[in-house]
Amino acid sequence: MDKVTVPVLKEKKGKEKITMLTAYDYCFAQIIDEAGVDVILVGDSVGTVMLGYSTTIPVTISEMIHHAKAVVKAVKRALVVIDMPFMAYQESIEKAKRNAGRMLKETGAEAVKIEGGEKMKDVIKALVDIDIPVMGHIGLTPQSYHVFGGYKVQKEAERLIRDAKALEEAGAFSVVLECVPRQIAKRITEEISIPTIGIGAGPDCDGQVLVIHDLLGLLGDFRPKFVRQYVKLRDVVKKAAIEYVSDVKNGIFPDDAHSFH
Repeated sequence: MDKVTVPVLKEKKGKEKITMLTAYDYCFAQIIDEAGVDVILVGDSVGTVMLGYSTTIPVTISEMIHHAKAVVKAVKRALVVIDMPFMAYQESIEKAKRNAGRMLKETGAEAVKIEGGEKMKDVIKALVDIDIPVMGHIGLTPQSYHVFGGYKVQKEAERLIRDAKALEEAGAFSVVLECVPRQIAKRITEEISIPTIGIGAGPDCDGQVLVIHDLLGLLGDFRPKFVRQYVKLRDVVKKAAIEYVSDVKNGIFPDDAHSFH
């Protein structure tokens, strides 16, 4: 399969659905890449699914770089996008350029993702102007958790449409629509020329993204409405661990077959 690049991804709009999943380590990135996913996002969701934070806000640039370096080493085909964490780009355009450049340079990722609509237009344009590809993200933006008062569906159609068009004008190559009503997401998808990638935004987007831990059922009973859980891997892993504990305590493992002579 041919390498997915930014131009290749843009060409898929209206022709072929785009697939995107998160990954935070070498093993899962390799599996997902071999499965044929178009985009692998090293998301700041690493904070909540891997590092134990209650939100994505505490995630640092160094943590993002650490995980992205492992992912990039595993990937041969997919486009690798890295999230810019909270306060990595909001303070000033110059700081955003330095941080985005560092994140790509030190990880080998091929694009950054930035949350925010019209307010981030100048930042995104500045990055694009120095040849840093940017994926936008509007709707429910998790870094704005405290402003929204939680993770809530965003229903202000005209604001969302303005945000999407602002990102398009700034030069973003695609935009994630998170927790947006289907009808609004469909309208945005029809009105902008760059691909839309939905998460909780209905089937009319140009592509879809899920957090890999949600898809695999690794987070137990927590499952947002928009998640399809393809396997309950948490139960499988727990069962295996229980069997291991029992086998060791009862002298069943290791046996002669698992010993050197």
